[in-house]
Amino acid sequence: MVQTKVEDTFSECFKMRYSRILITAADLELALIAANNTVGFATSIIMCSAEAGIERILNPTETPDGRTGVIIQIWTQNSSKMKEVLLARLSQSALTAPTTNIFNMLEDGDKSDSIGKLISYFGDGHQKKVTLFDRTMWDIPVMDGSFLIEESFQMGKGIAGGVLILIGESEMDTLNAARDGIKALQNSKAKAITAFPGGICRAGSKIGSKYSFLNESTNHKFCPTIKDKIDDSSLPKEGKCAYEIVINAISVDEMKMAMSSIISALKDDKRLLKITSSNYDGKLGSINIHLKELI
Repeated sequence: MVQTKVEDTFSECFKMRYSRILITAADLELALIAANNTVGFATSIIMCSAEAGIERILNPTETPDGRTGVIIQIWTQNSSKMKEVLLARLSQSALTAPTTNIFNMLEDGDKSDSIGKLISYFGDGHQKKVTLFDRTMWDIPVMDGSFLIEESFQMGKGIAGGVLILIGESEMDTLNAARDGIKALQNSKAKAITAFPGGICRAGSKIGSKYSFLNESTNHKFCPTIKDKIDDSSLPKEGKCAYEIVINAISVDEMKMAMSSIISALKDDKRLLKITSSNYDGKLGSINIHLKELI
């Protein structure tokens, strides 16, 4: 087995809007159910309304209401889309889940919207504005008691598209290495998310297509079944599998922390041949994160 090589390349990132939200519940299982439903179908803005994922789990001593909580991030291309997405996801997924409360977890965003106030109208006149946990909240009567939601949610400008591509000699070795990389990211506590299922993407994409009606298509350079049929494969001779980890983070520093945590965990992993990235001559984004600087 060849020792893992961190390729001297860079990830091409771009700016997006993000929100950072805490969902608490009576226990961890309920909090995770609500969080997972709220961030569902949000892997890529290629066809999803947003990109979203779980950032971390908080214990009761870390949350405003003293209950177990899950921090999620939701990402969109602009603030008007964010308002639409937050209103839909928080009302239809988080509000409906048993025992939940919702809090804004971004204090220094450059825009805010009264999402909680809008959702409070579901109370049909029985809702009330209250001050709790040193926050302005709305108390909405629901069938298991009260649903509490903070009145306003901040939006910030973060960076998306931090890409690491892991290449190995077998599917399971590469997959298990990728899983360990995701665990390392979660343990780093970087304010970042990986929106794809389990944080791992098998269908990495490139900009453009031979078909005029497609803006993105399979990243053929990393597909093992066709590497001997194309003249621009990026897979080494022994490479039989590649998985992509795509990261969104609230700042460049947080992105570097997130990507570095994965590289540090896997740079000497004998299950992998190479850790690399993909870039598109500035067509995707202007923020370059060089992998060698993260070792």
